[in-house]
Amino acid sequence: MPDIAHLDLAPPDDGSRSRIDVHHHFCAPEWLEWAEGQGLAHRKALPPWARWDAAAALDLMDRAGIATAVLKPMLPARYATSAQLREATAITLRAAAEVADAHPGRFAFHAPLFLDDPEVARWALRSGLDELGAVGVNVTANYGGIYLGDPSYDPLFAELDERSAVVDTHPHNLPGVGLAGGTPPGAGPGAGGGPGPNAGPGAGHGPGPGGGPGAVAVPGIPHFLCDFLLDTTRAALNMIHKGTLDRFPNLSVILPHAGGFLPHIATRVQAFAGALTPPVDPAMVRDHLLRFYYDTAGPMSPAGTLLAMASPDRILFGSDWPACPSEMVADIALPALADDPALTPAHQRAINRDNAVRLMPALAASAPAPVRA
Repeated sequence: MPDIAHLDLAPPDDGSRSRIDVHHHFCAPEWLEWAEGQGLAHRKALPPWARWDAAAALDLMDRAGIATAVLKPMLPARYATSAQLREATAITLRAAAEVADAHPGRFAFHAPLFLDDPEVARWALRSGLDELGAVGVNVTANYGGIYLGDPSYDPLFAELDERSAVVDTHPHNLPGVGLAGGTPPGAGPGAGGGPGPNAGPGAGHGPGPGGGPGAVAVPGIPHFLCDFLLDTTRAALNMIHKGTLDRFPNLSVILPHAGGFLPHIATRVQAFAGALTPPVDPAMVRDHLLRFYYDTAGPMSPAGTLLAMASPDRILFGSDWPACPSEMVADIALPALADDPALTPAHQRAINRDNAVRLMPALAASAPAPVRA
């Protein structure tokens, strides 16, 4: 009979005190001050998520057991010129790097890319990845109705592929959806809800995903609630259709909000793969589903459907703070994730931390979050 006194009865470590959050929105205070001076934004008109504060971020992180947050930069304005866009991006990148340096192990960051301005995007990826230590790049699902996967983005994706880059995506308003949804002028899209990473198109490229004539919205239903999920689904399907992960096999693409609607319609997409123009082999659909990464921001639906279509080693924790308020993260999203019947303790540990460390090894230096009383 084993010696009970020497048995290890401690519960398995599920990573809930050392989470890595890959979906933490960051609107740099330095950018906001600059944008106000340029007449591009008005502090009082911007929603609360555009006023990022380090103390509030750390408070939420400590409450939620988040060891490290990967900042998703937001630049919620519309820029008149490429030079103005580059300055906005430079200010944001410097601010993100300074936050990471000021709080060792607690923050990392992605470099924001405006794919509709290739010159600025190419400069930003080199500055962010090669000089400032960004752990990946952040892109929007569509720019002016041109979705990820489009061949026009291939030169930039080739540079990212050479670096084996992590490409973090985020939805936006659907093309043709503009201020009819209730977004204040200067605030970018979102209708008061979750923002896109850049929240506005680049310089001189038309209305972009944030606006335009003929805007269509459902009164009283903010765009982020369902349109954002469709935007992600469209981008993912376009990448499947164009064979993006085959053409750029070194990329690691993260789909937010558990892939939007994609896991829920995966069987439908495979069944109708031949209806695409040109047709796609259903096996290619399945292959890409297994190669994407997915974050839990949302809060995420029960994981059973996602796990039926994706590998558990491709799911990453995401809070969506501050687009999701602290109370929603702490009182709804975290309990739902912890109590999800589809997730084993091993799944929990992988989602909370291990998958992110494997994807972005620089995050291994993070330490457990302080225990809050």
